[in-house]
Amino acid sequence: MDEICVNVKRLEENEEQCTHEDKTDPDTVEEKLISSNERSRKPWQQSRSCIRECVLYVKKVLVSFASMEWYCYALLGIITALMSFFMDMTVAKLLNAHQWLYGCLKGHHLLQFLCWTLYPACLCALSTGFAHSICPFSAGSGVPEARAILLGMDMPDYLSLSNLFAKLFGLICTLASGSTVFLGKVGPFVHLSIMVGAFMNRLHVSCRGGKQRAAKGEMLVAASAVGVASCFGAPVSGVLFSIEVMGTHYSVRDYCPCFFAAACGAITFRLLSVCSRDQETIQALFKTSFSNDLPYQPFEIFIFALLGLFCSILSCIYLFFHRWALRFVKTNKPISRFLATEKVLYSAIVAFLLACFTFYHSAGHFIAAELTMKQLLTSLLDGNSWYTISQNASVLPEPQNTFWQAWNPFGRSYFQTLGMFITAKVGLLVVACTLPLPAGYFMPVFVYGAAVGRLVGEGSAYLLSDGISSTKSFINPGGYALAGAAAFSGAVTHTLSPALLALEMTGQCSHAVPALVATLVSNAVARAKHRPSFYDGLSLIKQLPHLPSLIRACPKLASVQIKRFVVPAGAVLKRTETLTSVQHILNDSTDTEVPVVDSHDSPILLGTINKSQLRECLQEHRNEGSCKQLEEVCSIQPVRLHLTPETTVKQAHCIMSVTGEQRLFITENGRLCGVITWKEMKKIIEEMAKEV
Repeated sequence: MDEICVNVKRLEENEEQCTHEDKTDPDTVEEKLISSNERSRKPWQQSRSCIRECVLYVKKVLVSFASMEWYCYALLGIITALMSFFMDMTVAKLLNAHQWLYGCLKGHHLLQFLCWTLYPACLCALSTGFAHSICPFSAGSGVPEARAILLGMDMPDYLSLSNLFAKLFGLICTLASGSTVFLGKVGPFVHLSIMVGAFMNRLHVSCRGGKQRAAKGEMLVAASAVGVASCFGAPVSGVLFSIEVMGTHYSVRDYCPCFFAAACGAITFRLLSVCSRDQETIQALFKTSFSNDLPYQPFEIFIFALLGLFCSILSCIYLFFHRWALRFVKTNKPISRFLATEKVLYSAIVAFLLACFTFYHSAGHFIAAELTMKQLLTSLLDGNSWYTISQNASVLPEPQNTFWQAWNPFGRSYFQTLGMFITAKVGLLVVACTLPLPAGYFMPVFVYGAAVGRLVGEGSAYLLSDGISSTKSFINPGGYALAGAAAFSGAVTHTLSPALLALEMTGQCSHAVPALVATLVSNAVARAKHRPSFYDGLSLIKQLPHLPSLIRACPKLASVQIKRFVVPAGAVLKRTETLTSVQHILNDSTDTEVPVVDSHDSPILLGTINKSQLRECLQEHRNEGSCKQLEEVCSIQPVRLHLTPETTVKQAHCIMSVTGEQRLFITENGRLCGVITWKEMKKIIEEMAKEV
């Protein structure tokens, strides 16, 4: 009877609780009803579940062959190549439309002038307006910012989806402006590829179901290689570019993924060219036909070395005026105020002035301004000597005849045209670099170097027009253009990858040694006296926290020691600590690992204990807090890596970048002095950037 009464009472109490909940919480009941109705109203429940099962099955099959990370690398290369191909196709159609309209107005100089000037001015204004209205961070090359991101700096705005679309559309408009503005696509496209790589990293993290890694380094480094490979179909030079320009501390584990992703991008880009019938088969982007029997004489190596020296001198002049122009625009109050409020109008005015100068019936007649960037490079890499062509120019086929007429206009020789091109394009390119729109600067530099090499090659061919020695072999000016392009672009960027890029772009391996010799000589002179490269100069002017650029600008920073920036280690445990005192210290600590020392009087660092492990030990021995010591219940892990106070900031930054450690202990003779954190490291570099 007692049990029955108890059960009845419990039932009555449960009913009272239920009625009380129904009365006191009607909103909760309504929300549950609404959520259940919403779940029941979801359409195609069975179809969605079938699709989910299929996706999971496909994922299971794919993972059985390789990890999801490799599929993300392949997808990165394919998506980037698709972007590059459709961008080139769109730009080509816009350029053809401009040339068609300009040709239709032949004989009407005023209308041709308006067509030549207003078309690029409107496109540059559209590029600037769209880019800055969608994402103000989309202007410029993006390579200096990407380098800072790869070194672990937090710049999320530069990897956003809005930045991707703004940069993509703005870059198309910039490239469609043609050789009037004389800007390229390599730098912004590398930035676009890194943005795609960031999204691929998120996809990989979501597929893996784990937490996102702090650095995202592997995917972003591979993305920088894919950017170059998808532009030119050159995977090897793309990987070398990612090592030299993007990755200051390159990890060997990134080597194979970089090659795989770059190969996927290059193959996709070339296959798309074949499918669109731009090319008959997979071949180099700027295919050349140099003679392989005797490509050059041994004594020509000295001429190639002199060409590298000449290119290095020109690169120093160009970099000096480039940095001066950017500083002038930034420090000149009227121009800086005008740029702050009227960026679109500034771009339109500058593009209009550049177009006025390059108009055919003004100075453009003397600098082959009617040729596009691709036509300029194709004509400069031509293996036939222009001196030989000048003897029998009437039988030239197209498009060689058009190229010849552009470089050898009526009343002028090709030497004068090349000289005017080299002289004028330096100033035009420096002015164009001040435009606040998405644009690249590598390809214009590459074409400029090809013109310098062509001038040296044509001069040598003219002086040795009767042939060389008893073999009567003739000098190939196209080979000098190839070496000049590699040497000048390598001197501007302080890299050797342009030499390999020139060979991959042209498919011409016979001039590998001359191109490498010219590039090495130009790099040796350009790097003298710690001169900053093109990208280092941009990082310094923008005050980006990129430590290698700061050290090149101020070599004294390489000897700065971290003992000036050491902070206290926070919560520190001694090995004989009781569990009761450990509990109090643990409540006040925010670190994931707590250092353990021999004693507070003699803080010899013994190792660290994970915070979660400490909690588990405290839970197991919660009743023995006053009698148990730390070393009796917890295993102390030895410190894998620690620094000394004499370690330089450069060395500490390199170690933290490669290992991914967020905090390193500083010890002197085994005694714990403090810690250096990644957050503190970033603050140090930012302060250095402001000082420089």
